[in-house]
Amino acid sequence: MTAVLFDFSGTLFRIESTESWLRAALDEAGLALAEAELTRAALELERAGALPGGLAPRAPMPDEVAAVWGIRDESAELHRAAYTGLSRLVPLPDPALHDALYDRHMSPAAWQPYPDAAEVLRALRERGIGVGVVSNIGWDLRPVFRAHGLDPYVDVYVLSYEHGVQKPDPRLFETACTALGVEPRDVLMVGDDRRADGGAEALGCGVHFVDHLPAAQRPDGLRPVLDLVG
Repeated sequence: MTAVLFDFSGTLFRIESTESWLRAALDEAGLALAEAELTRAALELERAGALPGGLAPRAPMPDEVAAVWGIRDESAELHRAAYTGLSRLVPLPDPALHDALYDRHMSPAAWQPYPDAAEVLRALRERGIGVGVVSNIGWDLRPVFRAHGLDPYVDVYVLSYEHGVQKPDPRLFETACTALGVEPRDVLMVGDDRRADGGAEALGCGVHFVDHLPAAQRPDGLRPVLDLVG
């Protein structure tokens, strides 16, 4: 293998918990909820699937959200509309909190790299193996990588909202391979979503899957990548 492509959420980074997310947005807005009420609201937001990078929705979606859900990662506007639409299913003390929550999830503080992410990316760089990040997302994740010190190990970012195409469409993986100057047959795609990230197979890439777990529960899930690339 001459290059490795990584997914972002659930692969290299994990989003904070829904309760932490809500608490941070409340603190920033200068608002407070009783602990029981905060816990209840966090559980309802989690059930709604309102936290990008968190659990999938488990409650019925409003029609306007359902209409864009499948293409939400094709633009920044669709992504924000989808997730704030889910958030608004849950009553909060100030309606402005729904946009504040969305803004919070884009901040570097909301994300934690998996414990072995830096080690694996650094080892790939030392071996001269190209690294790309291919993500279905509606916002610029580069500041997250910079804030956590991982940007120096990434050669190319291919983000769905910047191209109007989302995984599993092989065009997104092809864009990354072209940017890295490598043939798909010499590339490994690493991700947590078998459907989305598995789309790289159609292009001829190898694929390897990791479990989308809280960071503390997956201390070394990326290390097998180093054996796979030889």
